[in-house]
Amino acid sequence: MATDGILFLGVDGGGTGCRVRLVDAAGTVLGEGKAGAANIRLGLDVSWGQILQATDQALGQAGLDRAALARTRVGLGLAGITGPADSARVAAAAPPFAGIAAETDAHTACLGAFGGRDGAILILGTGSAGYAIVEGASHPIGGWGFEISDDGSGAQLGREAVRAAVRAYDGLGAASEFTLAIMARLGGHPPDVVAWVNGAKPGDYGGITPLIIDFARRGDPVAVELVGQAVRHVENFVRRLIALGAGRVALMGGLGPVLEEWLDPSMREMLAAAQGDAMDGAVLLARRRIS
Repeated sequence: MATDGILFLGVDGGGTGCRVRLVDAAGTVLGEGKAGAANIRLGLDVSWGQILQATDQALGQAGLDRAALARTRVGLGLAGITGPADSARVAAAAPPFAGIAAETDAHTACLGAFGGRDGAILILGTGSAGYAIVEGASHPIGGWGFEISDDGSGAQLGREAVRAAVRAYDGLGAASEFTLAIMARLGGHPPDVVAWVNGAKPGDYGGITPLIIDFARRGDPVAVELVGQAVRHVENFVRRLIALGAGRVALMGGLGPVLEEWLDPSMREMLAAAQGDAMDGAVLLARRRIS
């Protein structure tokens, strides 16, 4: 399905995976692709490698190859971007696109969720980040990385699960079928857990989240408490975003609809369904602002 003329590529690069969408000037979707984590904190070579891997898939679906990049304007929403300096570094390392605009993945997610209008989003995936656009002004909340932020995220949930399991093993915290399952998954004994932790990345911690949710739904008290902690973080995010002037908040990311199950009904009234995804927002960014 080859096409002539200008193309737009929307990139959503998170801490677990990267997704891209290729559209023509009329907005017709020509192809999509996905690859591994594209958080720029993993290194720009890693990030661009994953972006291009996903882009090749989208180009292939459109009957195109990388020669088309010269007429493609790309909008990037990437985890790990914290300001203009990061955006400039990403652009400087880019292949020869027709134009490039780079922002945090929270910015493009917010654009996509409300079609470029005012609103707020809370991304809950491997990491977490709140973001509001109010009267054209951007307000990032959280999203500063696994070490100091990411409240309510899959990575934080996974880390707290590992901590709870080790405490239970040592008799310093409540033990349950859930803590036994976590220990078994990581080798059975604290030295095995330490060996796992030495090489673990946020995505590895996030990979434990389905097990946590499964045990919480079964009523395991330790898992329920961990999910409750995450929900309290989510509610704190939502209240702050509403206070900034956002009328509603859209939960995005794989963990968003899962944690929504546990939210208080009054909190759910503050939520809105996203109209589009982060790739839609990245395409909109490419259309609006290209350097």
